[in-house]
Amino acid sequence: MTPVDRVGDRAAFRPGGHGLLWVVARREMAVKLRDRAFIVSGVVMLVLIAAALVVPALLAGGPDRVAVLDAPTAAVVEATGADAVSTPSEADATEAVRSGDVDAAVLPDSSSPTGLRVVALESVSSVLVLGVSEASPVELLAPADADPLVSVFAPLAFGILFMTTSLLFGLSIAQSVVEEKQTRVVEILVAAVPVRTLLAGKVLGAAILAIAQTAVLAAAALGGLSLTGRADALPAELLPSLAAAVGWYVPFFVAGFLLLAGLWAVAGALVSRIEDLGSTTTPVQLLVMLPFFATVFVNTPGPALTTLSFVPFSAPVAMPVRMVLEGGVPVWQPVVALALLVGCAAAVVLVAARLYEGSLLRTGGTTSVGQAWRRR
Repeated sequence: MTPVDRVGDRAAFRPGGHGLLWVVARREMAVKLRDRAFIVSGVVMLVLIAAALVVPALLAGGPDRVAVLDAPTAAVVEATGADAVSTPSEADATEAVRSGDVDAAVLPDSSSPTGLRVVALESVSSVLVLGVSEASPVELLAPADADPLVSVFAPLAFGILFMTTSLLFGLSIAQSVVEEKQTRVVEILVAAVPVRTLLAGKVLGAAILAIAQTAVLAAAALGGLSLTGRADALPAELLPSLAAAVGWYVPFFVAGFLLLAGLWAVAGALVSRIEDLGSTTTPVQLLVMLPFFATVFVNTPGPALTTLSFVPFSAPVAMPVRMVLEGGVPVWQPVVALALLVGCAAAVVLVAARLYEGSLLRTGGTTSVGQAWRRR
């Protein structure tokens, strides 16, 4: 028995083990970066982000219609790019706002430093407010309890990001493993690299690329918001909770990805042909998609969303969504949820390592979980 065949001994941690780990990770990243499908999928995701930012602006239906009482106010409103609609009285202007005939009204206000105030129904364009004057008071006739756009967008954004990234890089891990088995390359690899180091290197390489892609997509989204001016449309009170959610999403994403990455590797090691991969990856795909659908359908604050934010498989999506929608989640809750997720990920990785070792060198068909666990 060679050192690399021994399971659980010190061979996997001998001097130079970290170097081997990085060699495997670099190899996985190099193979992935040369993969045309990976490059195309990345470009497609960037195009989808751009479309999500540009298309709504194109379909917005033209400039805002703003009710005014006199010509000087109309000139101020039109300078902001809005269309001024003349109304005979304040009551008529307010009624036009309530009925939806206009988007807002700019009315006289002797108590305002500028002599004007902005009246709207649920929300008002920040461009209009800044154009009239930063000092002008804003009156909402029927303020919404929560921004409906945020209630829909937050679960979709975090859910789609986690689901697509986990599926893309998880399937890559599984395909890499089964391709190495099918071509018998794995027999050469395990002769030089401990099995656990091989598994860790694959997961590390995929994790680095996943985090890098997530950062690129996030930067593209933020840059697009700034370029299109849509960032100004976000309510100011939402920004702190949104920043907290994005900040917490990073460690939740890393732990959640590690939780699933080991399972993806096992799914690839259990089969000997690419054609059989679907039979072992389906359960893992469900573990990726269920949190997404759960947070999409349970997108309002309440006991259901709170529970999902503590369940390890749904916490990477549900906890950031809660932070955006509720805005005042106590710090101890994401800390506890992350601790539960990390603990679960560690347990799953240990189990996955054993199954990976017990199935990697088996060929000639699909290996059962029981056979892989017994390693015989």
